[in-house]
Amino acid sequence: MTGSDGPHREPGSDFRPAGPASERAREEEERAVEQALALVGGSDRTGGAGGPDGRPSRSQDPRGHRDSRGHRDFRDEDPNAGPSSDQHARRSTDSHPYDGRDNDPRDGRTTATTTAGTTAATATAPEPVGEQPPLPDRASPGDPAKPRPTLPPPSWNRARAIAARAGRGGPPATIRLPLDRALGHVLAEALGALTDLPSFDTSAMDGWAVAGPGPWAFEAGAGLLAGRGPAAALPDGTAVRIATGARVPPDTTAVIRSEHAHVDEARGLLHARRSVVTGQDIRPRGQECRSGEQLVPAGTVVTPAVLGLAAAAGYDALPVVPRPRVDVLVLGDELLNAGLPHDGLIRDALGPMLGPWLRALGAEVSDPRRLGDDAGALRSALTSSDADLIVTTGGTAAGPLDHVHPVLEALGAELLVDGVAVRPGHPMLLARLSPDGPCLVGLPGNPLAAVSGLLTLAEPLLAGIAGRPAQDPYRALVHADVHGHPHDTRLVPVVHRPGRAGGRDHVAPLRYNGPAMLRGIAAADGLAVVPPGGVRSGTEVEILDLPWAPATPWTEGCFT
Repeated sequence: MTGSDGPHREPGSDFRPAGPASERAREEEERAVEQALALVGGSDRTGGAGGPDGRPSRSQDPRGHRDSRGHRDFRDEDPNAGPSSDQHARRSTDSHPYDGRDNDPRDGRTTATTTAGTTAATATAPEPVGEQPPLPDRASPGDPAKPRPTLPPPSWNRARAIAARAGRGGPPATIRLPLDRALGHVLAEALGALTDLPSFDTSAMDGWAVAGPGPWAFEAGAGLLAGRGPAAALPDGTAVRIATGARVPPDTTAVIRSEHAHVDEARGLLHARRSVVTGQDIRPRGQECRSGEQLVPAGTVVTPAVLGLAAAAGYDALPVVPRPRVDVLVLGDELLNAGLPHDGLIRDALGPMLGPWLRALGAEVSDPRRLGDDAGALRSALTSSDADLIVTTGGTAAGPLDHVHPVLEALGAELLVDGVAVRPGHPMLLARLSPDGPCLVGLPGNPLAAVSGLLTLAEPLLAGIAGRPAQDPYRALVHADVHGHPHDTRLVPVVHRPGRAGGRDHVAPLRYNGPAMLRGIAAADGLAVVPPGGVRSGTEVEILDLPWAPATPWTEGCFT
């Protein structure tokens, strides 16, 4: 087989000039290629249709899925480790068919191999995008998984952008909630002041309201208190006691604080201990805002401070976007709900974790439903859900019990993201079940890989649905080298540390960051976004804050 670099030669083979014998060998090799491609549903080498019905073959599918079986894997647990010895796909793991050579999903090549392991063909395909044609027919749920063609997955940044755009698919709905129920929602409209703030001139301190130059004559009595009606104008040379928040009488020059005043009770005169400046300690009408002025823009998350400002500005209820509704479906027959792992069964870590995490992202979440490895139950759950987003755990690979892809295809769902160039968690996916229907985020079954999927796809999607602003990226100094994947982004748990002796604050990477581990993320307050190749100690790296990192006791998560 020839290419731009000349005749193809297998490692260890003898290279000979072209001749009759080599020509026959080449023809035999081409026939072997065609037979191998036919076994996997490939196209002929001229680009013609590969199937007898004229439909595109699987190797032509522009949304091609990766076959995670039979190839050595880059291990997320140790970025410096060599290829894995495991040659078989594990169910919903963070494995990936990368061996740096024949089946590298980043270089856009798909290889078919004969049973002898000889390279048979190479096809080139572009990076998938959000708008994609439908998949060809494939195995029905429960059938043995068929090989899926390989395409390079979108980058981590691109996948997040696709998810955010999917969440912003239409104008958000608007509801009005009383102030005591609006906390944590997103404002659907900008808040304009319904009155001047303050709405009248008020005293900023307990003391004396005075008019003109001193000393000032006064009359004994309680004076002016907050909440009372307007007082009579204050003549020059006179003073009256006044409380904080009380209306200032017309013609008042200033307010003198009690501690800065000397009262001569015998003579009925007030003296100032300090110089008096016109307007001191008076809050003039409209100092904070004028009626109709914008206080906060649409898209602002309602915090306790926003509630207080809205109340001061005259609001009893706020126009907000409803919280996105999320259903969580936990897949896997090997999961236990209680007790110690035993007999090949393991505890379900994602069911207890996902609900609170999604609530911290501003969603309303139903109790998780455990479906096991049942394609029919999965299909029924998807078609009966009325949520805005469905989150599944596990089943996103291509093993015999991985039903997510077949069920989505049977339902005619549109795959927006099918795999992401990120470690851990690259088998994640994002689909829209119907043009006007809910989205589905398929998370890998490994716990930290699932966290990666949450922050890569679910967080920007939910932000888009709720009209919530995207998390502002920022960079921080990292102390310690952080190894990277050769081609993919890595998300590594980190913790913020204060600088010493005038040094800069920084982040430190945490151990136990393998795809099946939660020990690192449990101690973290953020994730470092490590580019391919890694970062050196003393350089800056992008940080994703975890939703509870700056949280305060008034809510389950951070809404700022």
